[in-house]
Amino acid sequence: MIATHPRQIRIPAADKARLRLLFLAKHACADGRPDAQDGNHAIYHHEMRTTLEAIGLNVDVANSYDALYERPDTDFVVTLLNRGGFQNSEMLAPLLLSRCDMPYLGASPIVRGLSDDKYLSKMIARARGVPTMAAQLFRRGGLFEAPAFEADRLVIKPNASSASWGVKMVDTWAQARDHADSLFALGHDVLVEQWAPLLDVAVPVVGGSGGQPWILPPMMYVPADPHRERSYEEKRGLIDAGDDPLILVEDADLRSRLEAMTAALLPELWPFDYGRFEFRYDPASGQLLFMEVNLSCNLWSKKTISRSAASIGVDHAALVETIVGHSLARQGLLDEAIVQVAA
Repeated sequence: MIATHPRQIRIPAADKARLRLLFLAKHACADGRPDAQDGNHAIYHHEMRTTLEAIGLNVDVANSYDALYERPDTDFVVTLLNRGGFQNSEMLAPLLLSRCDMPYLGASPIVRGLSDDKYLSKMIARARGVPTMAAQLFRRGGLFEAPAFEADRLVIKPNASSASWGVKMVDTWAQARDHADSLFALGHDVLVEQWAPLLDVAVPVVGGSGGQPWILPPMMYVPADPHRERSYEEKRGLIDAGDDPLILVEDADLRSRLEAMTAALLPELWPFDYGRFEFRYDPASGQLLFMEVNLSCNLWSKKTISRSAASIGVDHAALVETIVGHSLARQGLLDEAIVQVAA
């Protein structure tokens, strides 16, 4: 028996029978085993495909941008092809789909680009009155000088990094320069941030009834060592690190502050179908700083959005159906009046 929530929806059976979906992901055609390079992302892609099928949707699959160079013979595309092997590849599928006027899950190309630019996201936060850590961006090929702010510890990372790839914490500017040079050599712009205490808090947001954002309960990552950055290998399951140590944020005041900050940022990015707003929290001082926003982020059942939804009784399949259903309705493929609230 699926638990219900007022913001949860089901796609009408007639529309499930009528609509054809294309599921586009690097490992869409794989069998669900971990990948040597992408680790648990291959498991995630397999789970998403099988979940869409279990919901009762008509699903075709593809694992390459080649499927989008001509208008695909489908009604809607669920694209998770974010890591295409080249810079800013997360924008290519939305661009190709926009070119052929094809509805798709996620957000517009320009919003995807904005959200994946960690520095510009911080600029938006400051403009909206949401505090963030001091940061400075260095574009590849430009000058690389000591940042204008003082900090005892720095975080050096690619400006469009995902899953902590290329992130390094350093204590000296010489170390910062060495790591930045290695990132520049790989073609990346480099973001230099003031380090903030490492308690990550994520606020999931998905499409809600009537096209309004639905802010799900915040989740906090509580590591054994809050002074050590999680590695790419840990996040992708390339080394054994167990499930993410996520707990529900129970403190009412902290939840209220997180929701208020997220709500302040939403007008800059809405509409989108799902995302995760991330903050750094220092329980000693109560300081809360915006870090980044990840749109079209990981929907695997073991990750933040799904575990947040589960805390209010919405299981993974119901969450995916709700997200897809709202996207279909938002883009005119369903009559919102006949989208059925789960019962």
